[in-house]
Amino acid sequence: MCLVPSSTETLLALGVDVVACTRFCEQPDLRHVGGTKNPDIEAIVELRPDLVIMDREENRIEDHDALIAAGLDVFVSDVRSVADAIDLVGQLTALTGASDDMYIWCRTPDVGRSSSAVARRSAFVPIWRRPWMSIAAGTYGASLLDLLGIDLVTADAADPYPTVQLSEIAALCPDLVLVPSEPYVFTDDHLAELAEALPEAAIVRIDGQDLFWWGARTPHAIERLSAVL
Repeated sequence: MCLVPSSTETLLALGVDVVACTRFCEQPDLRHVGGTKNPDIEAIVELRPDLVIMDREENRIEDHDALIAAGLDVFVSDVRSVADAIDLVGQLTALTGASDDMYIWCRTPDVGRSSSAVARRSAFVPIWRRPWMSIAAGTYGASLLDLLGIDLVTADAADPYPTVQLSEIAALCPDLVLVPSEPYVFTDDHLAELAEALPEAAIVRIDGQDLFWWGARTPHAIERLSAVL
């Protein structure tokens, strides 16, 4: 049982029998047991899975506690970097007894290559509008972009997902505005708004799942984002 979209995708890539997942996991062939923030605890308990996979950021502590109280085994991930994502593949491999082929592949040198050889640029990454929000250091997305030679202009924000004003971002003079396809769906009108507020920055649409989903996706996500950037 998995309540984390990234881990559901990873478990399936490992060949694990996932009995159910959330509706946000984008797995129509699996049973859905609510969302990441509002799972159907009763339905999960009735299924009696051997293990429930959760995540510190994706899921709620009260749901974790309810599953523990019901006698279920729960594993909680805490992915904040590319290294964490690769380590999680290994942890899920060990927990489920899956083949370690995927983990070995994810640990290849290309996945963990240093960003020192990449010409660095600065970027603003909007993830929400009204209010405008972005990401800071200490998040998986920031770590992945760092690997690709991208420095976030919001890296030093105290909140990992800070609320910002476009006028503040303009003063930071980002080279790029990287517009992910999720969690917010930005339209062409929104891109025009960004272009007007940040006329010196190149605006680039990127795959939000490649930026924010981690695990088995990470190696190919790095390749795809590298090609786009």
